[in-house]
Amino acid sequence: MKYTSTLLSATVASFATYNNNHVDGFSLQMSLRFSPPPKSVLSLRLASATAVPETWAGTYQSNKKKTKDLALVTFDLDDSLYPIEPVLSDANRAFSAAMERYGYSIDPEDIVRVGKAIREAAGPAGVSMSHTEVRLQAIKEEMRRVLYEKKLRECAQDWATEVESLTAPLKDSAKKWAKQAVSPSVVESIYSAWERERHHSAERHLYPEVITTLQKIKEEHPNVIIGAVTDGKANPMLMVFSLAPYFDFCMSWEDDAAGRMEFFKELGNVDGSAGLQWIYKAAFDKYKELAETNEEMKYEVDEKSGEPVWIHIGDDLAYDVGGSASCGAKTILLDLDEEYGQSAKLRFGENPVIPSWSTASAEELANRKAMNEAAEELVDKRVTRLSMLPDAIDEILND
Repeated sequence: MKYTSTLLSATVASFATYNNNHVDGFSLQMSLRFSPPPKSVLSLRLASATAVPETWAGTYQSNKKKTKDLALVTFDLDDSLYPIEPVLSDANRAFSAAMERYGYSIDPEDIVRVGKAIREAAGPAGVSMSHTEVRLQAIKEEMRRVLYEKKLRECAQDWATEVESLTAPLKDSAKKWAKQAVSPSVVESIYSAWERERHHSAERHLYPEVITTLQKIKEEHPNVIIGAVTDGKANPMLMVFSLAPYFDFCMSWEDDAAGRMEFFKELGNVDGSAGLQWIYKAAFDKYKELAETNEEMKYEVDEKSGEPVWIHIGDDLAYDVGGSASCGAKTILLDLDEEYGQSAKLRFGENPVIPSWSTASAEELANRKAMNEAAEELVDKRVTRLSMLPDAIDEILND
């Protein structure tokens, strides 16, 4: 204690000599905040960790000019913040229940099967159809099939014959009737039940660290704007019991049909060069709008302390890493541990595992694999657990 006290006295004396107009403790700290300490003080700090109080050292360190600020963070959603497999399973059960309420017994797997057929029948344009378009059309087609088969049975009973014996004109009439009998509002209602449960299930299946990680990012970077970029229909703004408080906007591939069609047209090149700039540019434009509005509402405008940085976080090499990096974003790949249940990496490994809900063609999967390989070198950071994200962000900002 005597040694420490002597060093502390020497330190105070040195500061008093260096700033002879500042003798009290508050003035001494303010002197340290705005003036570089003399070399003798720095020597004393190196000599003993107790020579200068930690609060002073912290004040001095905080004067180091930051070179980068976290301005924007965008997240992918499916298989990034929750596993998509159980979410779609829950949504499909809700879909089946809705179908039964309207008198239909249709297996969700039939919707996937019909969806694939719809894409194939549409030719080159089919691959660019949105998930919503395909599902709505598949629901409608399956409902028509059920009504058509029902009407054929009724006709056969009226004619006291077998369904196979009905004439072609009768079958054509039954098909026309079924087409007219399907109500668009019922189709929309059944689809809405599926989509609504998709969001509820996503909230129930959020990865354990999601909320605490988002809280920490917000705490450490209070001015950051957080958005979502997704190729599906998930929207964190609709997850009011979990994600909504942390997100400022959501951009979906389905918001821009022209951009989506152009991307899938390029995807047919099989060289991994298809561009996703359109959706990420849209996300960045949205960020700029929000940032400018935030500045307008501030009583005092913060001085910019460093270069603004945009970081995109997701599980897909082609879409998340390749797409965002092409627009200037830094990237963090969520290559999560097996327990998280991600599906993207399984689809493009040595022994691909294609989920039952996927409507992607073999050609599309091959082209995506080429894009994955091209995007490998664009990964800035790779994490295996979501709790590692705050540190990965700091590493990017400090590079």
